Amino acid sequence: MTIAHAQTAPPSPAGAELRPQMAEKINHRRRRLLGTAVLTAAAAEVGMIGSAFAQSRKINPINPGTNTSFSSLKQIDAGVLNVGYAEAGPTNGPAVILLHGWPYDIYSFVDVTPLLASSGYHVIVPYLRGYGTTRFLSNDTFRNAQQAAVALDIIALMNALKIEKAVVGAFDWGARTANIMAALWPERCKAMVSVSGYLIGNPEANRMPLPPQGEFEWWYRYYFATERGRLGYQQYRRDFNKLIWRQASPKWAFDDATYDRSAAAFDNPDHVAIVIHNYRWGLGLAQGESQYDELERRLAQAPTISVPTITLEGDANGAPHLDPSAYAKKFSGKYAHRTLTGGIGHNLPQEAPQAFAQAIVDADGG
Repeated sequence: MTIAHAQTAPPSPAGAELRPQMAEKINHRRRRLLGTAVLTAAAAEVGMIGSAFAQSRKINPINPGTNTSFSSLKQIDAGVLNVGYAEAGPTNGPAVILLHGWPYDIYSFVDVTPLLASSGYHVIVPYLRGYGTTRFLSNDTFRNAQQAAVALDIIALMNALKIEKAVVGAFDWGARTANIMAALWPERCKAMVSVSGYLIGNPEANRMPLPPQGEFEWWYRYYFATERGRLGYQQYRRDFNKLIWRQASPKWAFDDATYDRSAAAFDNPDHVAIVIHNYRWGLGLAQGESQYDELERRLAQAPTISVPTITLEGDANGAPHLDPSAYAKKFSGKYAHRTLTGGIGHNLPQEAPQAFAQAIVDADGG
C-alpha cells in the first residue's frame, strides 16, 4: 500500500505520502452497499480538470478471472536488476507499461494485458524489485525501496527494451512510480492511468502524526517499523498479505488459486528486505542512497503532472485513500477521474480489468 499525507498522495498498499492538513480528508472506508452481485465497470466522471476523455476505441467485455497466465514471460538486465516481465501484443505497437504494488504482482494485470494486446498495444508488465523473478545483479547492492530508486528501475527497463515513450498504467507502489515518471520524465510518459490519484511521497512530511483513525488504518507500517514486524513478515508473509488483500478489497471474492498465483512472487529472496525498507523509508526511519537525493528533493516539492491522466478509484476500496477532489489540482494537463461502482476494491485492475483497460485506451487517445 502507499502512504499519503499532505501535499502529495493518497495511500494504498505501497508507500506514498500526503501532508497532515490533507490527512483529515482521507476516505478510509468508502464501502457502498450497492446490492450488485456482478462487479460492474460503470464509471462516473468526477473532479475533472479540462475536458473529459472520449472513448475512442471500445474495449471488449471480459469477466474478471478469465485469464490465469501470460503468454510470454521474459528476463532482461536493466540498471541494477535482472527484470522479469510479461510481454504481449505487437512489438511495433504503442507501448504500455503496467505496474503493480504491494502486496500484489503482475497477475493484477492478467486480464488487462490481453485486452490491450488485442487492441494493438505492446504491453510490458514487470515484476518490481523484490518480487517474482526480478533479481539484483549484485549481492552487494543495497536493497533500497525508496521511491526514486523504484521509478528509475522502470526508466532503466524502458532503455533496455528500447522503448522511448509509453502509456503507464498502475496502482499502489506502481501508481507512485508512474506518478514520479510522469512528473520527472514527462518525455518518457505519453499518458498515465493512476489508481487512487497522486501518490508521490515525502518522508519528512510523514513524520507528522495523523488523527487516531488515520494511524489505525496504517497499522502495518508501524508493525514493519519494528524488528518484531520484520520477523513476523518474514515468517508469515503469505498469511499477512492475504489479510491485506481482504482488508483492501472487502467485496472481492478471490479464491485460493488466484491468491496463490500472486503469492509465489513474495518468495523472492529480497522481498522482505524491500517491503520493510519501503515502509521504514517512507516514515523517515531508514536511509535511502545519496545518489537519489536530488530527485527526492524535487519530489518533496510535490510536482504537478502535465501528461494526460485518468485517475481511477473503486467504490469499495478498503485501503486508505483520498477523495479525488484532494488531488485533482496536482494534474495540470488533460485530466479526468472515474469512480468505478459495483464493489470494486483496491486491486482495481484485477477486479475491473475492462474499465482499467478502457482508461488506458482513452488516456492514450487524449
